[in-house]
Order: sequence, then structure tokens, then C-alpha cells
Amino acid sequence: MEADVKTIQYANYINGEGVDGKDLVEVVNPATEEVVGRMALASEKELVSAIQGAEEAFHEWKGMSADVRAGYLEKFYEKILQRTDDIARMITLENGKPIKEARGEVMYAASFIKWYAEEGKRVYGRTVPSKGADQRIQVWKQPVGVVAAITPWNFPAAMITRKLAPALAAGCTFIVKPPKETPLTAVLLMECAEAAGIPKGVIQMVLTDDEVFSRTIQHSDQVRKLTFTGSTEVGKLLMRQSADTMKNISLELGGQAPLLVLDDADVDKAVEGTMASKFRNAGQTCICANRVYVQEGIYEEFVMKLKQRMEELTVGNGLDEHVDIGPMINQDGYNKVSRHVDDALDKGGEIVTGGREFDRESLSRNFYAPTLILHAKDDMLCMTEETFGPVVPVQKITSDEEAIRLANQTPFGLAAYFFTESMSRGTKIAEALEYGIVGWNNGAPSAAQAPFGGAKQSGLGREGGSEGLEAFLETKYLSIGI
Repeated sequence: MEADVKTIQYANYINGEGVDGKDLVEVVNPATEEVVGRMALASEKELVSAIQGAEEAFHEWKGMSADVRAGYLEKFYEKILQRTDDIARMITLENGKPIKEARGEVMYAASFIKWYAEEGKRVYGRTVPSKGADQRIQVWKQPVGVVAAITPWNFPAAMITRKLAPALAAGCTFIVKPPKETPLTAVLLMECAEAAGIPKGVIQMVLTDDEVFSRTIQHSDQVRKLTFTGSTEVGKLLMRQSADTMKNISLELGGQAPLLVLDDADVDKAVEGTMASKFRNAGQTCICANRVYVQEGIYEEFVMKLKQRMEELTVGNGLDEHVDIGPMINQDGYNKVSRHVDDALDKGGEIVTGGREFDRESLSRNFYAPTLILHAKDDMLCMTEETFGPVVPVQKITSDEEAIRLANQTPFGLAAYFFTESMSRGTKIAEALEYGIVGWNNGAPSAAQAPFGGAKQSGLGREGGSEGLEAFLETKYLSIGI
């Protein structure tokens, strides 16, 4: 890749073969705006071929024992680990996140493969007592069928494996459409799958136009499940489209995460938790803290210490080992952050560190400095919309009741965080928060073995943990007369 990356062309992975295309998508490094490579854009005909291949492979794959499928997944896991540096570098090149975060993402992505290799062996049915001596009742768990997945750009490796691993472990076959911004990481994952010997057709990777993919997938009776991570707006559209073929659907959608700091919190712990939640991937995560509420008793101390920690962050090209904050994915992302900050200033907010201007040197226009805004108010865009950038708006609160009311004052319910050293207060707040994921004195709750997903308009279903495997299984009830 060092010679002339602009000439490198990457292929789709369909029925075990690399498939080139006439139309190419340029993949751009958001840190430098240089072309990383060119990715083939598949046609509708090639997508249909992938669906047919996945359907054919499904009948063989589902018939394998869980141990055999686990063996393939273990080899897949090993191949990913062997290429950790290659995959991490690709993530940084096409996504922009710091290389140390990219390595962490590769390990996180691989952890789903490892977890579900084992969890797939624990798909249990059950025998149910019948009402008569001449009847036996059994409950079986069987794979849904062909699965289509649409994944986002912010975690180009982990958001694929979080869906792929349980699907394969359950006995399903899998078609993924990666985003146009970051498809090359997906190519490397396909190379790892092929090197692991996973049979042809079990995994397909097809980059095509959004409309072509959704129309073809939604109209296909062979595709029995759709899993999507992205915006609530698109999730609602996909849900409506899936009605005609009654697809099984999982949606991991937008968030608007609150972070509550109560007056008995360990302030240092709260500051570090805020840093861990807010600044991963420059704030471009669906579960990052988007609005911070701090009780008045420790407000000044918290703000002072958070400001100090934020000013220690290094902004720059993610390939530099010392960089903590990379770029926004593109100018649209930058402009949204800028609009939120301008709106906050217009409504009385005060920037105490950061703001958009800083020395970019040879960097692109996509960088935004970590920004701390005080005097945040309920009507500010940064308090009502997902900013998806390195901006921390802080609002002073007076009571636990106010904290809970403000936290729940949103149609979204993906993740929430709070900090208190009181077991009694913490238990009450955890129970009251209307969110699928809650971090108590913890700003980084994600794990392969834990169920990930939201309430209200933040989605349907769960990924990760045993719940993530259930999402790819159908329940069959068998009544036997004897």
C-alpha cells in the first residue's frame, strides 16, 4: 500500500470469490483527504447471486454440528489476531480513529468471534411437561436462515463481527453491506474468513448502493432476517420496508446518552469515566455521553478537572501513536458539530476549552478540537440531538429527581451513565433510567458477553451475550402423540 494506494482496487466477496466491478468508490482518509484505495461497487445482479449463494450454503452450514461451526469460528478468530496490525492500520486509514483505538477495536471485534464460537455450543431446547400421558412436548431452537446486515462506518470491524459471529454460530449464513466510507476493513475480514476455511457462500460481502441493497434484500423471500446499525430515521424506513416479507429484524439505532454526576460521586472517577465515554473515536459512537448533568455541590470541581483532562488530549492524524483524537469522518460530520456549538453559544453557552479553531498543520478540514461548554440548557441542539463529535455540554442540576427527569426527557434510550458512591441512590437511579445500557461508575460498558441494545426509539433486539445469539434463532414447538 505504500507505493501508490490510489491505484489499489478492492473487490467484493461473493460465493467465495473476489468480484470486481466497473464502478468504483474512492475511499478517503478523513485525516488527510487522500485516497486510501478504490472499492468495487457491486451490481444488483451480483447481489442476487450472493443471496442465492447464501441460501445454497445455508442448507449445508445449518446441518453441521455446533462443534464443527465453532472450529471454523476459532480459526477465523486466530486469523484476525494474526493480522491485527494490518486491520488496525486500515481502520485508521479509512476511519481516522487513533491507531491505539483501532488496535483495541480489532481485539473487540475478535472477541465476538471467540465468544460465539463457544456460545453456539449452548443453543439449548427443552422438554415441557404435557397435560396427558400420551403427549410429549419439545421446544427446538433452529437458525433463522439467510441474514443480511447493514453496518456503520464508526466501528468498521466490530460492527460486522458483532452481527456475523452469532449468526454463523446459530447456523445462519450472512451477507454484509459495509458503508462506502469504510469498506476496506470488511475486505480484510473476508480475507481472514477465507483463510480460516469457512465454506463458500457462508459469508458474503457486497458493497452496493443503499437503495439497491435495501430493495433487493427486502423483496427477497430467501433473506429471512435483516440486522442494521445506524440512524433511527433509516431504521424506521427499513422496518416499514421489511413488512411485506415479514422479515425478522434487529435494529441498533441512535442514542442521546446522558451522564449524571451526583454530589457524592468520586469526582476523579467521574472525570475519567466521562473521558472514556465521550472521546472514544472523537465522540463518534452511538453510546458516548452526549449531555452531562452535574449536581451543584461538586460542579466547580468536576468542571475544573474535566477541563484539565481535555486539554491533555492530542489531536492529529491517527497513525501517530501519540494522538488521542482523530478527525470527524467527513465535512458533514464536522459541520454538524460546528452547528451544535454555534447554537449553544447563541443560547448562552460558554466555551471554556476547545472550539473549532486549532493549528491543523498538514491535516484536513475534518478536525474539531475537544470542546467543553458550560451553562448548557434544555433547548440547545447539543442537549436534544446526538452531536457525534468531541463536544461536552454541562448543565448544573440540584437533585436526583431532576437528574432522572432530564435524563429520560428524550425519545431515545440506548445508553446512560451515572456516578455515585451510594448503593441506595445508585440502585434507585439505575432502575429509573429508561435505557437499555446503563453504566454505573463506568464509562465503557461494552463487552462481547453482555447484551447491547436500546429502549424506545433506540432500536429493537440485542447484540452480544446469549441474547445476541437468540436474535438469530427461531423457536419450534413439537407436540408428539405416543
